[in-house]
Amino acid sequence: MALAGQAAAEIARELAPDNGAAILILAGPGNNGGDAFVAARHLLASWYKVDVLFLGDANALPADAKAAYQAWIDSGGTCLSALPQHGQWGLVIDGLFGIGLQRPLSGAYAELVAQVNQLHLPTLALDIPSGLQADSGIALGAVIHATHTVTFIALKPGLVTGDGPDYCGRIFVRSLNLEALMPAADGFLLQRPMVEKLLAPRPRNSHKALFGSVGIIGGSSGMSGAALLAARAALKLGAGRVYVGLLDSNAASLDPQQAELMLRKVDEVFDIGHLSCLVVGPGLGQSPMALQCLTRAIETKLPLVLDADALNLLAQDAALRTQLSQRPAPTLITPHAAEAARLLGTDSAAVSRQRIDSAQTLASKLNCHVVLKGAGSICAEQNGTWHINSSGNPGLASAGTGDVLSGMIGAFLAQGLNARDALLLGVHLHGAAADELVEQGIGPIGLTASEVIDAARRLLNRWVN
Repeated sequence: MALAGQAAAEIARELAPDNGAAILILAGPGNNGGDAFVAARHLLASWYKVDVLFLGDANALPADAKAAYQAWIDSGGTCLSALPQHGQWGLVIDGLFGIGLQRPLSGAYAELVAQVNQLHLPTLALDIPSGLQADSGIALGAVIHATHTVTFIALKPGLVTGDGPDYCGRIFVRSLNLEALMPAADGFLLQRPMVEKLLAPRPRNSHKALFGSVGIIGGSSGMSGAALLAARAALKLGAGRVYVGLLDSNAASLDPQQAELMLRKVDEVFDIGHLSCLVVGPGLGQSPMALQCLTRAIETKLPLVLDADALNLLAQDAALRTQLSQRPAPTLITPHAAEAARLLGTDSAAVSRQRIDSAQTLASKLNCHVVLKGAGSICAEQNGTWHINSSGNPGLASAGTGDVLSGMIGAFLAQGLNARDALLLGVHLHGAAADELVEQGIGPIGLTASEVIDAARRLLNRWVN
């Protein structure tokens, strides 16, 4: 607590304005409040004007927090019991509730959070914004809108997934020199340096067969665009050859925007002997023919990427799920919350409350690699390891971006990456491409899946070199 409070005070000094405005510190009834009292004492010793608002009972504080409270009082500090009307502060420090919170704020605390949010002041949250659930990132009703968050020892999943990114602002991690005491981690933040290590320049003595062949199965009537988006992504992210089996019998035999794609009848794609992997689901539909295609794909010995209606069909057929779990070749699935809920026999809200557990359960039950899409997408492996992706923005909430992701993952499988690495590279690059587009003024509103493909290609070539 002493180290956490000191670290918070150091960051507060960097954030506080130079105009002499006071700092408002919100201290809660638990150990998060203790961190706040320590920070208050350090800031007061640095000649800052500090207002501490404490709604709790000092005698009911946990032992360490009570000692921090008493040290604050002994240093000459006082506590307010209500928010003053003047609002003359340059910075707010939120030390109301930390990572142990499991229920929505209510009563005076909920009212206080609403009042503080209406101040629209720079706000530093201690460990996690009050009202945010630390494991899931679910907003438990009223939540502090922080512009900055300092979290202690290690990142908390709720900071970077679910609602977390909307409430945390810029995140600082302060280990407090306790790394050696921590157990080995199962979860990691997926960032660019991790995926860059997976890349290597192509040899000059190259030919298309070195980079594999992707088969795309989907595109039923009215939905051929989904399969073509996946195929274009696979081609532009480096697959040597891409074959597209469209279920729509009236579809054209040529993609006029991407003539390099080889459009075939579905049976012909399955019969190609040199395929490196299959991507099944974009625009697939749920017809008997679609089910037949999915079943045939599961029976192959090829690495398999399943998305969209392939997942919905799978959710309806327990025997097919069992067959999938017994495949000798790797399987990767890319559900959003609703698709994951169908596979798990629950609802989207339950999946959102337990994003990491949901992804891990799917990976275990289906013996596959999983990306549970959304803000802070969760990538889970069968061995219990998981990653939260750090890239991406709301521009990806548009039609076709999931199809593009599936095609990208297929491209990396075809080029020889194993299932884990293909998934991690595809997911992070997909989000990073959207981020670069936004930096260029393209989106997030109106960003399209086709634009993500070209941006991802540019980034990939930049990262390789």
